[in-house]
Amino acid sequence: MAGGWSRDGAVQDQIDASVDDAVKKARSNLPTGPSLDRCKECDAAIPEARRKALPGVRLCVSCQSCHDEESAKLSSFNRRGSKDSQLR
Repeated sequence: MAGGWSRDGAVQDQIDASVDDAVKKARSNLPTGPSLDRCKECDAAIPEARRKALPGVRLCVSCQSCHDEESAKLSSFNRRGSKDSQLR
């Protein structure tokens, strides 16, 4: 059920478009090309199993974890979704 002047299904179309954009953005951030043997940041050896599992990998597990934590801190999305968290 759409509200106002929008047609039925317009809200779902907007949600689908948002999800599609997020998937495209995530895929564009995936590494490409051959994997490195050594970590780009700390020069530690990257295990062969990791290189096979993630083609184009550039970082060791610990450096990737640090990178992911930093990215999560910069995220501007309200993951809790409650009204109270939006007012803070």
